[in-house]
Amino acid sequence: MSLARVLTVAGSDSGGGAGVQADLKTMLALGVHGMSVITAVTAQNSLGVQGAWELPVEAVRAQYRSVVDDIGVQAVKTGMLASAELVEAVAELISGTDAPAVVDPVGVSKHGDPLLAASALDSVRSRLLPAATVATPNLDEVAQLTGVRVEAEDDLRRAAAAVLEYGPRWVLIKGGHLPGEAVDLLTDGTEEHLLRAPRHDNRHTHGTGCTLASAIASGLAKGLSVPEAVAAAKAYVTGAIAAGFALGAGIGPVDHGWRWRTA
Repeated sequence: MSLARVLTVAGSDSGGGAGVQADLKTMLALGVHGMSVITAVTAQNSLGVQGAWELPVEAVRAQYRSVVDDIGVQAVKTGMLASAELVEAVAELISGTDAPAVVDPVGVSKHGDPLLAASALDSVRSRLLPAATVATPNLDEVAQLTGVRVEAEDDLRRAAAAVLEYGPRWVLIKGGHLPGEAVDLLTDGTEEHLLRAPRHDNRHTHGTGCTLASAIASGLAKGLSVPEAVAAAKAYVTGAIAAGFALGAGIGPVDHGWRWRTA
């Protein structure tokens, strides 16, 4: 048996709810082989991020080449890239890799802690987004990158158009911060898909964005089209949010293994 291989390029979450830890749990749950390039180490728990230390560019590049040149990948997912130097290095690496890339342009943590230097925003716009098969910004990240503020479902199309101007093939605007149903818009500028899911009354949602992007990458690695991969990822994440659990004194994580516990 040969498993599809997915590489996450992201930061480490010591609390295990987001970052590389969430990515690898998602990949295991969805039946692919997960591999990792650590870009930063965080001291992080249910209350927030107490510290973050980015790795040198040469360490990130060496990890990436080590995995890709020997094992190979069917999809790459990027998460926390703290500095312009890291953004540009990773953009160069994924541009030179013959595999779809899911770019989660992480700007802040669930608790509002900054995870991307303001000086790196131009590099995300000009280097990273053009390398993306799918970009998955939330509403705060859309505003940070484009200045477009989404306050209602009718604003999603305008937000998507603004992100697509930077060059990703597809964009998934995550509308989870809007009231009502959890509605996302997936589009390549021509084809559009509105994905709706019930909103679960559960505050334990740490790791949602990382989990969704990794689930999309897992679907792409298994040969699904972008709309198919995003729809399957949305269904998986909706279940994980519903099963999110308390951990520590603050916001707990989504449950990456919810399907095993409800089978």
